[in-house]
Amino acid sequence: MSKTWLITGSANGLGRTLAEAVLENGDRLVATARNPERLNDLKEKYGEKVVLFALDVTDSAASKAAVELAVKTFGSLDVLVNNAGYGHMSPFEQVSEKDFKAQIDTNFYGVVNLTRAALPVMRGQRSGYIINVSSVGGRVSTPGISAYQAAKWAVGGFTEVLAKEVASFGVKVIALEPGGMRTNWAQTAVSSKVDLLPDYEPSVGAVNKMLGHIAGKEFGDPAKVSKVILDLATRSELPNHLLLGSDALFVFGLAEAARTKAAAEWEQVSRSTDFEGSDVSVFTGGALE
Repeated sequence: MSKTWLITGSANGLGRTLAEAVLENGDRLVATARNPERLNDLKEKYGEKVVLFALDVTDSAASKAAVELAVKTFGSLDVLVNNAGYGHMSPFEQVSEKDFKAQIDTNFYGVVNLTRAALPVMRGQRSGYIINVSSVGGRVSTPGISAYQAAKWAVGGFTEVLAKEVASFGVKVIALEPGGMRTNWAQTAVSSKVDLLPDYEPSVGAVNKMLGHIAGKEFGDPAKVSKVILDLATRSELPNHLLLGSDALFVFGLAEAARTKAAAEWEQVSRSTDFEGSDVSVFTGGALE
């Protein structure tokens, strides 16, 4: 049975590849972008199967209108893919307040706005998928992209809480956490580079050099990621987080090992702040599991 999808950031990168895959699969699509005319070729090819919508995901009213359009046009909204996002490469000290906030607004509040609009529809249907395209950067730390990764860490936490809240009425929520993909993400990130203060050369400077080496050679294939997303939207059980790519698995493994090591080394300090007689068994029973 065909589904109705809404994808943010459909004009390029993963969003564009996924939009094409969804339509090739015979599903219906509300394809959104700041400049939807970049999607006119999809409309010409797929006709009534696709509706284009100009959307700035930071606009909550427009986000609601996009969801309403999906329901009015196709009668339902089965899959929301929160894909729109970008990052800029600069040390936190050298990121303007305006730029930092803009990245948070797009990468995190864009997810919040669309999800807030979609949830009442999906709750009424007793079904639906919310697929948040996060990043392995939502579980590791990389010098130079503090705003982007702060937002992605927030997306991961938001996704995990939401998944528990909505599971009982049939809505499934997942955060995808890919490594590098062959899109224009890296080019956008490095295009914003500033003249580094010398003290940031060992940290942010090193990351800039690494990005220069891997740009255009990223591990992730957007077509293969799109295929995974199509499959996820058919499954009855989903994890809260799904890492995608060998690079994502590798860097997450390093970060997780470091966190586990630090937690063990500092365990006694952590426990030292309890009142005497505190018993963690009060947290068992399912609500937090």
